Order: sequence, then structure tokens, then C-alpha cells
Amino acid sequence: MSRFGLIAGNGRFPLLFAEAARAQGLDLVAVAHQGETLETLNDLVSEVSWVRVGELGKIIDIFKTAGVTQAVMAGGIHKSGALSHIQPDARGLAFISRLPSLKDDVILRGIAQELEGEGIRVVESTRLLPDLVPQPGVFTQAAPDERQWQDIELGVEVAKEIGRWDIGQSVVVKRGTVFAVEGLEGTNAAIRRGGELAGAGLVIVKVSKPHQDLRFDVPTVGPETIEEMRAVAACVLAVEAEKTLMVDKPAVVRQADAAGLCVVAVSVTQTATGFRVSQGERE
Repeated sequence: MSRFGLIAGNGRFPLLFAEAARAQGLDLVAVAHQGETLETLNDLVSEVSWVRVGELGKIIDIFKTAGVTQAVMAGGIHKSGALSHIQPDARGLAFISRLPSLKDDVILRGIAQELEGEGIRVVESTRLLPDLVPQPGVFTQAAPDERQWQDIELGVEVAKEIGRWDIGQSVVVKRGTVFAVEGLEGTNAAIRRGGELAGAGLVIVKVSKPHQDLRFDVPTVGPETIEEMRAVAACVLAVEAEKTLMVDKPAVVRQADAAGLCVVAVSVTQTATGFRVSQGERE
């Protein structure tokens, strides 16, 4: 049986993937990024190699030596920090020099092409964890009211548009006004900035970017998202159903219920004039 590769970024998702791989008896070879990946990964995978951000040639060499023919990318890289401390090897430097831009989609698709050119197929990062991808529905005791649903619809429209430009995937809305959009600093920072500007009662919307390659770039929320929302007295978290990761969903729902927050996954359909949001049923 061929061996399976894991390119681990930050957050808990790489750890969850490693746990699922071990439970299913998958022979996993992991590459972790210094300053990004949680060191707990060492306890979950028998073979872990640590690389610096940008060492693309080293990653490929590790996988080829180990006989890896399929790999996933799980977890992100903090782009704002990576741009200042990136240390590419020769192949990484050559790769960067060929990029037409530093947009996330361009970088990730390019890395996938480099791997696949070496016989290492990049597959969906959610393939072992389908339960992390929510279906449409309201998950909490509280549900959005009519005004909040209007804010969700506005948030989806704006988030899809900024996603088209690869700016971010999240927006912060209140009473028909967008107070913050996600940039390089990430969703949590956008939530804090929205709270500073608008105060309590925020609606947080997170969706996939149009034409996003969900093999390796999946919008993610988790318990930390709820903690950031609670700190600024936000009211609603709306994510795109079937195209978002909800890490540790029971904890998300439990924390949200304790704080009186709403968590909902919405179905988003593109139309000739914009995007249609389907509310779904209470879970």
C-alpha cells in the first residue's frame, strides 16, 4: 500500500486529520512548518519532518523518499508573518519567482501542480473527516431573527465579492452595514476590529471564495471563533454549508449556547443577479 502525505499548517485541523488517519490505519508521513504547526502533531504521527515556510524542494524530497503518492494540505499559513520570515530553498525560490501574484489561490494551486508534477496527487483535505463539513441548518438553541437573516444575506454577497478578489472569506455586519472584512490578518482579527467599530450585535459571515479549490483551501471556524465573538458580544455566526470546516462542532455549539449566540450553516446558490441564501432547518 502506498504511503499518504500530510502537509501541515497551523490550527487544529492537521491534528484532527492525523488522528483520523491513525484510526483508519493509514500510513501517514507528515511535513510540519516551523512556527506554524502545533508540536502536538509529533505525538500523532510516527514520521514527522519539520521544514521552514518556503522549503518546497525539501517537502517534495521527503515525500518521494518515503514513497508518498497522495497528499493533503491541512491548515493554513499565517500569510502576514510568512512574508517576513519565509526561507525558501532553491526550488521554493524558483517557484515563487514564477508566480504571477501572491494570492492564496495562485500559491496553493501552484504548489499542488509542483507536487503532482512529481507524481504526488493532492486530494481533498476533508476526505477522512466528512462530519466536519456542516449541512444547512441552525445548530444552536437561538436562531437568527429577520434582521439578522438580512445581515447574513448581505454578508454572503460581500464575502463572495471580496473572495473573488482573494482578499478574504469573512465579513462582519450589523444592521445592514459592513464594519469589517477579513484581510491578511484573518477572521479573528476581523471580528475584533468589527467589535471595536460597531459594538455588540454583530453578525459574522464566512463563505468559500468563488471557484475555490476545496482540496486544500477550506474556510474554517472552531471554538476560537466563538470565543472571539463572545468577547465582542457578537450575535450570529453564519457559514456556508458543505464548503466550510467546523472544527469540534459539539464544542462550538456548546460554547455558543452558553453565550446565547446563533450558529447556522446556509446553502449559497449563485444566480444571474447575485447569490441566493437558503436558511435550512433547525438541526
